[in-house]
Amino acid sequence: MTKQKIAFFWFRRDLRLDDNFGLFNALHSDFPVIPLFIFDEDILDNLPKNDARVSFIYDSLEKINTQLKEINSSLLIKKGKPLEIWKTLLEEYDIQKVFFNKDYEPFAIKRDLAVIELLKQNNIEALSFKDHVVFEEKEITKSDGLPYTVYTPYKNKWLEKYHFKGVEEYQTETLFSNFAKNDFKFPKLSEIGFERSEIKVLPHNLSQISHYKETRDFPALDSTSYLSPHLRFGTVSIRKLVNWANKKNQTFLSELIWREFFIQILFSFPKVINHNFKSNYDGIQWRNNEDDFKRWCEGKTGYPMVDAGMRQLNKTGYMHNRVRMVVASFLCKHLLINWQWGEAYFAEKLLDFELASNVGNWQWAAGTGCDAAPYFRVFNPEIQQKKFDEKGEYIRKWIPEFDLGYNEPMVEHAFARDRAIATYKAGIIK
Repeated sequence: MTKQKIAFFWFRRDLRLDDNFGLFNALHSDFPVIPLFIFDEDILDNLPKNDARVSFIYDSLEKINTQLKEINSSLLIKKGKPLEIWKTLLEEYDIQKVFFNKDYEPFAIKRDLAVIELLKQNNIEALSFKDHVVFEEKEITKSDGLPYTVYTPYKNKWLEKYHFKGVEEYQTETLFSNFAKNDFKFPKLSEIGFERSEIKVLPHNLSQISHYKETRDFPALDSTSYLSPHLRFGTVSIRKLVNWANKKNQTFLSELIWREFFIQILFSFPKVINHNFKSNYDGIQWRNNEDDFKRWCEGKTGYPMVDAGMRQLNKTGYMHNRVRMVVASFLCKHLLINWQWGEAYFAEKLLDFELASNVGNWQWAAGTGCDAAPYFRVFNPEIQQKKFDEKGEYIRKWIPEFDLGYNEPMVEHAFARDRAIATYKAGIIK
């Protein structure tokens, strides 16, 4: 019996049907489209069985599958190593084309190149598309073609190009009839090897963004958008979001551009995953005291702003951005613990963990990254608390024992500041 000629669309970090550019192109092909998601064992094997991000991915896929069932289609879910999964699919289907959206992280690039080579060996065309960002790879460069390593000129060039070209949104829903008709079994979360987490990804909320500039630094106001996990996993379209932000709030738009700046840095300088962007900082002698690190992780440093942030992270998977800067600076400067320790802990806990932004922001806080805070800038957690949580509302939410007599600081600020500056000075390679 002759197999039906079909195309595949491979979902990854783009978990939506709406305004999905790779899917839009797949549905424009000459073949019925089977939508696919692979739970990648190379990633899953390193995660706890109740990882909240896996629960969120599962729920997002279930929403997609529900939409597809309304048009007599469904989502094919596989679990395993992607290359092996594709080898199996090649045997089962007469695949003509495979569509997917690009991922810019080194691990993903390596994975995709292997799959593309496999498809090529089988005379199957693989087509990849830009969907995760507005401008990718080498679209925003200096006049000499080199990547920007300072944010402000990158932002200015980004905005110049955006306002000149605009960014189109894609009406995928008009093409839904081109999905292949099928009824694949949607697995239970337990069949994938996971259990539901008590930590939840919250719905995003753009209602307060008009006041973003005035309110964004005050964690007690809870006025942030909660968009970051949705951007991370692509349940919202960056094109729609940027077009909306451009009309509503330029400060919010600037934060979206920071995200693309760090993605461009990671793509252009993949060494930043494990090494300082500024290699002359490689000589810093970190203390890396494990007991100090444990107290930081548990939110028991004696500095209320730091401790509240870490407890919020541990309990919810979220941390307010202003507080992230304070806790990161404290770890690197007050405790002289290598930023990589903090980056790894955030990677484990943050619902919105994205490699480019996590590495970029940690190196910014440590002073070792591109366009980073200078090494002699050491946040005073007590001053930060007075400026941004003067009444202690945020602190009391996460430290209920605060008014009963709080712990003494584990290290005195003036001493820690002087020690950090001296250590950096001694370690910076001229």
